[in-house]
Amino acid sequence: MRELPYRAVNLANFLTKSATRIPEEPALIHGDTRWSWRQLDDAVSTLAHTLRARGVGSGDCVLIHSTNHVEYVQAMFAVWRVGAVIAPTNVRLTPADVVVIATTCKPSLVICHKDFPDHARAVTDAVDVAGGVLWIDADPATSDSVAGSTPRGPFADAPVIVGDHAWYFFTSGTSGAPKCAILTHDQMGFVTTNHLCDLMPGTTQNDRSLVVAPLSHGAGIHLLPQVAAGAATVLTVSGKLDGSEVWDLVERERVTNMFTVPTILKVMAEHPDAAARDHSSLRYVIYAGAPMGSADQQHARRTLGDVLVQYYGLGEVTGNITVLPPSLHDHPRPDGVDIGTCGYPRTGMQVSIQDDSGAELAPGDTGEICVAGPGVFEGYLNNDAANESAFRNGWFRTGDLGLTDDHGFLYVTGRASDMYISGGSNIYPRDIEEKLLLHPAVSEVAVLGMPDPKWGEIGVAICVPAPGADCTITELQEWLGDRVARYKMPRHFLIWDDLPKSAYGKIVKRTVREQLEASTWPPADQPARAETVSS
Repeated sequence: MRELPYRAVNLANFLTKSATRIPEEPALIHGDTRWSWRQLDDAVSTLAHTLRARGVGSGDCVLIHSTNHVEYVQAMFAVWRVGAVIAPTNVRLTPADVVVIATTCKPSLVICHKDFPDHARAVTDAVDVAGGVLWIDADPATSDSVAGSTPRGPFADAPVIVGDHAWYFFTSGTSGAPKCAILTHDQMGFVTTNHLCDLMPGTTQNDRSLVVAPLSHGAGIHLLPQVAAGAATVLTVSGKLDGSEVWDLVERERVTNMFTVPTILKVMAEHPDAAARDHSSLRYVIYAGAPMGSADQQHARRTLGDVLVQYYGLGEVTGNITVLPPSLHDHPRPDGVDIGTCGYPRTGMQVSIQDDSGAELAPGDTGEICVAGPGVFEGYLNNDAANESAFRNGWFRTGDLGLTDDHGFLYVTGRASDMYISGGSNIYPRDIEEKLLLHPAVSEVAVLGMPDPKWGEIGVAICVPAPGADCTITELQEWLGDRVARYKMPRHFLIWDDLPKSAYGKIVKRTVREQLEASTWPPADQPARAETVSS
């Protein structure tokens, strides 16, 4: 028998091995900057020496707040190399939002892009940041610049053991304050291997991966298998999603894979350059993070070919629940199910549909999606109450509702918190939303239940028209009336200019509800609601 604790593999070792095996092959491409694996490894060691000199060591936390940049990647691996933990934050968050995160993870040092001094100042004012602040994309001549550190030779990957923290992954907080999910080196090692196995089989040093989403979350996870396989990562130069730039890079760099979320994939597939530029190099366009309307999904497939890979997962399971590869996007739906599948359980992972007591339900029955396996996180940082409610009998409770078919494919019907009860009937908004999104004039939609003295709750559908499109309430009612049972029909329809979204691009129904409550609620009878309403 081995003695505890067991040794784990530091995530920085992915870089160490690629730099040893293929030192002169390209690792990072960002505009005119092209770093080889040797150059990236040297830069990481240089920054690791600086971190150690500032007192950052094993188990310490480093908060990173920056847009995508080569120095962001350098910072991630330097933090791991010294045995510390990264806590990335999305740049769309306000300084006050980042302070909430910082008070939870208590960083010893902050690495911040030069364009966000207010965020760094807010953190250092609220938390004792002993190591101070280092700046990304700053003048290399300054001592507090990430790029300005003096090379001091190699820096060995710090030893880590099973359970050591590697990444503090903050949930998006669409239903409340964000929670800090603890991702460990050994768990992330499994996730990286699983991504290569299930999402991007055959990935090698000959591949190129384009980053179009923030490295602070899913795109940062997606970076790890590229580093492990020796595939180069391409970063966009513009600070926003620019379809022309994306398709130019895909064509010029012969990009083979990318991670997106449905909102990004929709914009990319609808851009004129998607049809005009050569994207034949693409093998895997991965999308995750939120449900994607079937109409948008089919348009992306027609435009890009059979390269779409969907995965379903939460930050707590690091996206590691199901996979739907390109060849299975036409998997037949069971009778009575109007939404598409998000795939089958990932290799090494197990999915169970459970009722409120924790009993497993049969295929076709709707219940809570629960997960077990090495992709499940360690727990929430300093949050016993959240841990208590998140686990039951060893299963992680996702809070999502769904069902499986006879072949084990999973169908996510919505969030448990989204379900509402009207007149004694359970109503799942996603089914209604999917049908409204099939209307050619509807771009986005949110359906939620609002209090009603007679029915308990009633459905409200808020629709955002597609650019240049026009639709009326009556038209939407007639469209939906032919497609859903009468008891599912929303009582109120509203047309808004846009829907509130989180920093990660998800529609925030909590904010939608607050906006409705702050308006004149309930609205007048339906005939008086045919006008456009601005959110």
